[in-house]
Order: sequence, then structure tokens, then C-alpha cells
Amino acid sequence: MTNRVELVFDFVSPNAYLVWWPLRELVNRYEAELDVIPVFLGGMHKLTGNAPPMIRDADVKGKNEYAMLEMQRFIDRHDLSDYRMHPQFPFNSITLQRMLTAADEDGRGVQFAECLLRAIWEEGLDITSPEAIGAAVSAGGFDAADLFARAQTDAIKQRLAANTDAAVARGAFGIPTIWVGRGDGDAEIFFGKERLGQIEELLARG
Repeated sequence: MTNRVELVFDFVSPNAYLVWWPLRELVNRYEAELDVIPVFLGGMHKLTGNAPPMIRDADVKGKNEYAMLEMQRFIDRHDLSDYRMHPQFPFNSITLQRMLTAADEDGRGVQFAECLLRAIWEEGLDITSPEAIGAAVSAGGFDAADLFARAQTDAIKQRLAANTDAAVARGAFGIPTIWVGRGDGDAEIFFGKERLGQIEELLARG
């Protein structure tokens, strides 16, 4: 039975927020398991030669404007009207990603991602403020001091770097990259929030 969905994830990506809620709904509907793979998107771009679309496509007349149109269509379709472009975007997510990595070590990566996604992409959480981040993390039921401390350890830093390297080695080049499979190493890769229909078809086949 197809029951494992792996999501390559970095808080800095607007698409990580946008894909999260409809993907969670699919995972719940088909009784699958969701795994978050914390990576550092900036590092992934360096490894693959990729770049954010707004930069990569800046010289292509009309392309970024069309991308914004498609984003709005996605927002409307999935009722994500609370989404707001973060005022500090693009922000440095390295500390958040290391905290996520630490939470994931505890088996709570999905919960940690979910507790900050709304704060960042709906409420404009001040990413430069440890106090603001700590308050949001604590409100989500996490020990903020513990996660901040572990985020500074070599073990967590190396694990995040290893996650990034491994995701690229498997074929990831951006977010959202999603693998769907049975948890036995036989998984199909999908890129982009627009692939949710294909992911649903695979999940439905079981």
C-alpha cells in the first residue's frame, strides 16, 4: 500500500506553506504518513545551480507575472486566503531549519513545521527576533530554549547539511519536492504544488 509521503521543506519557501495544507488533507484522506525532510534551500540551490524563480526568470518577459497569476489561482482553489507574502522575504531560514531538524529528531518534525507555518506566512512573524520565534514555538507546545540550544550544536548543523545533500542526490532541486511510496525505497518523485492531482492518483491506487 502506498502510505508514505516525504516533503522536502524549508520555511523560507512560500510554496512550502501553500502546498502544506492541501497535501496534509490528501495524506489524511488516504491514511498515509507524512515525513518532513528539513533542508537548507539556499544550499540546495548552490548544489544544483538552481535559483528562486523571481530571480531565474527575471529577464523572461511575462513569466513571473504569469507565475503570480497561477499562484493566486492555487490560493483561490484551496481556500488559502490567509496567506500573506512575508515582509522580510527572502529571509535567512538557517536557524529555523536547524530547530526543525532538532524537532524532527524527536519525531515531531511535522508538528513543528505546522506550528510555525501560520505564524510566518499568515501573521508575518519577525524572523530576526529570537523572542518572537521563541514565543511562537512555545505556543506550539515546544521547548523553545531546548530547540534554540540544539540548533547551535555541530550534530544538528551536520544533519541539516546531510539532509540537503541527500535530497539533492535523490533528485531534488527545489521546493516542494515530494516523494510518494511505500517506505521501502520504491518512491516516485514529484516537483511543484501543481502535482497534487498526480499525487492523489498515486495515493488512490494504494
